[in-house]
Amino acid sequence: MHGRERAHHERDNNRLVRPFDWGLSFISDHVNGNDPREVLRDFSREAMTHSENFYALPEISDFDLSGDQLTWTSAIHTPDAVNNLARGRFFPVEPRKARQPRTAVVVLPQWNAQPDSHVEACRIFNFIGMSALRLTLPYHEQRRPAELERADHLVSTNVGRTIQSMRQAVLDTRAAVRWLKQRGYQRIGILGTSVGSCIAFLAFAHEPDINAGTFNHVSGYVADVAWRGLSTKHLREGFGNHLTLDELREFWTPISPVPFISRLSKMGPRPMRFIAARYDLTFPIDLTHDTIAEARRHQLPLDVVWLSCGHYTMAAMPWKAIDAWKIATFMRKHL
Repeated sequence: MHGRERAHHERDNNRLVRPFDWGLSFISDHVNGNDPREVLRDFSREAMTHSENFYALPEISDFDLSGDQLTWTSAIHTPDAVNNLARGRFFPVEPRKARQPRTAVVVLPQWNAQPDSHVEACRIFNFIGMSALRLTLPYHEQRRPAELERADHLVSTNVGRTIQSMRQAVLDTRAAVRWLKQRGYQRIGILGTSVGSCIAFLAFAHEPDINAGTFNHVSGYVADVAWRGLSTKHLREGFGNHLTLDELREFWTPISPVPFISRLSKMGPRPMRFIAARYDLTFPIDLTHDTIAEARRHQLPLDVVWLSCGHYTMAAMPWKAIDAWKIATFMRKHL
């Protein structure tokens, strides 16, 4: 299985090792020549102390649904104008098939997802009576600047931009939930896969209107995945000796799931399902076990599904079908 994972990884030969950058301009307007480590350390502490402000969603007045395409101005302004228009594809269920109360699922695909990624999942939700809203992640698809071949700016060797991009993804997710609530949906679930799982978890920890969550692939710290994962070997090379893993983990704490697990116990019981791959080389398996243990330590309403596959091979048969079944049955039960 590990051999199959490496073969899948090596099919993509357009990964670039980009230069390291502290990226302070993406998190602060005034750094005044200060030590970048101290700037990032202070920023991380403030974000963690007041994460409800860090992930606060402002008013959005320009939601526009044209056909199945939903757009709005993202709450985060980035230097790439094309990335500042948030996007989603809406899959409404036929009224005669709709569950009561009205139910919808926000779907967050994986890193470098293509336009058809997770469309099948949205149609499965329709089949069981739920609408679905499939988001386009920052710097993906129509949001990707012309000079990029891959969605490199979402998670990168630019420390500050990664913080901004992941925060943007969470706020876009909360905006999607708000739009669904405005349209009268009463029960809302969330499904995230790979980096989408991380983003979905951060949204779940800050958005009380999400009633249940399914998280495909599980890991607690973005830094550890970037440093050790198979799919991010090019990032590890780009980081070089500019900083240590401990430093990166500290700087990226506000965009990592584990530090927010304790928040969930204060938000009331909301069921969660972790779906993990036993042979995952992209989300190293010890990080998955640590995250599960932390959630259980806080006695969260969690169940865990283990599939005998890897990160890439979860998208292949028969694991793809098992995964879809585990997602659909969970959502049908809890929404």
